Amino acid sequence: SLLFHVVQTEVCPPSCNCKSLGETQGLRIDCSSRQLTEVPALPMNTKRLYLQNNSLTSVPPSALDSLRSLEEVKIFDNPWNCDCHILYLKLWLEDISAPSLANTRCATPAPVRMKPLRELTGNELGICKRLLPIKCLEFFWRDLILIAGVIATLILVACALKFSKKLVCQINLSQ
Repeated sequence: SLLFHVVQTEVCPPSCNCKSLGETQGLRIDCSSRQLTEVPALPMNTKRLYLQNNSLTSVPPSALDSLRSLEEVKIFDNPWNCDCHILYLKLWLEDISAPSLANTRCATPAPVRMKPLRELTGNELGICKRLLPIKCLEFFWRDLILIAGVIATLILVACALKFSKKLVCQINLSQ
């Protein structure tokens, strides 16, 4: 229908070619060979996504999380920089598309050049200083302090009970 076509073109990224797979089937988004350096904003009803043969080096965390109906994704032939920032894409592809994960290869750094993304290990990703968001670290320290406080309180209660038992025994003996 004409209305669906207008809505479809409004949500289609300008640098991509979009095709309807039917009103309830979703969209086929072809952004391949467009010299893209970043993933464009994508419609939530994307079923097939083609980002191969671009200049993508990484994908920002949560950039692809809204694509819940995605069935196919192709992202090979991009110069992926396989440092800490590639971890989001690796984990996302593990959940969404094992074939794409197998076909995606690192371009940099040199020690992992041409290595499939799925074969990257933690050692190869290097020391990632901020794998956990700051808020998670703040929760960790808060929880650690709370646990230490509870332990200290339990120790004090145990000592108080022991002292009160001694005091009761001394009162009984003196009577």
